[in-house]
Amino acid sequence: MTYVPDPACEVAHGDVRPEGGTRTLVAVFASPVAGFLLSFGAELGFRTLLLEPDLARAPAGALTSAGPELDDTADVVVTDHHRGEVGPVLRDILARPVRWVGIMGNPRHEGPHVKALTELGVPPEKIAQVHRPVGLNIGSRTPAEIALSTLAGLLADRNGRPGGFHF
Repeated sequence: MTYVPDPACEVAHGDVRPEGGTRTLVAVFASPVAGFLLSFGAELGFRTLLLEPDLARAPAGALTSAGPELDDTADVVVTDHHRGEVGPVLRDILARPVRWVGIMGNPRHEGPHVKALTELGVPPEKIAQVHRPVGLNIGSRTPAEIALSTLAGLLADRNGRPGGFHF
């Protein structure tokens, strides 16, 4: 009898690594959620980048402005909707050819990014490209759970799946 490898078993035993290099995950603002997004994202095969425009908060290697790294492979997650720079940073991101943009926040309230972008003259159709909330609804409360929820949604999208329990 010839052994035929079972792809499901290979995945469960860690013999299959995620595809890499096709998608970029950009976490905006150095925050606990951003740390988990970047850590988990790298394990999931994303090329990971941190965008932190405040030089005093930017760790080594962080981008300080939206540049050519934000291309059509980029999934951008704004991890703090309370930062004063959220309007200008999002305006600059929306001017790039990014694939997807989301901002964290409570979906029951209009996000402060809407007013900030409107005041900067960003057209409503561009503002509407910013997803809020981000991630799958799993009741996330901690930074790690929020990152997991967000990445689960991005993985479902990357794999052409709807997310949730529908197969």
